[in-house]
Amino acid sequence: MGTLDRAELEAMIDEATVDAYGEDEQRTGLFTMLEGNLAVPFTTTVLGVEVTVRGVDLTPDGRIVASCSRGRVRQSIGILDLPLPNPAPKGVEWIEAYRHWAG
Repeated sequence: MGTLDRAELEAMIDEATVDAYGEDEQRTGLFTMLEGNLAVPFTTTVLGVEVTVRGVDLTPDGRIVASCSRGRVRQSIGILDLPLPNPAPKGVEWIEAYRHWAG
């Protein structure tokens, strides 16, 4: 995490949002890059409990969430709030770019 500098993150955001007009389309562009590049599943720890991140989703209210599970329990966690494991999964730079875009 934190391996990309501001210019690299902004270049990624530009790539994801090149044809986007407005915040909703920009978010959708970033979601598409995240969905296509983030290597899932991976495990991470949320509130002291290990969970498996199975994928990402775009909610009807426009939030990007990680679909997490532990056993039979499933929960969506906002990607802005998701603790990332070390080592981070392939494609995690798109989470960094989204977090930078969201400010």
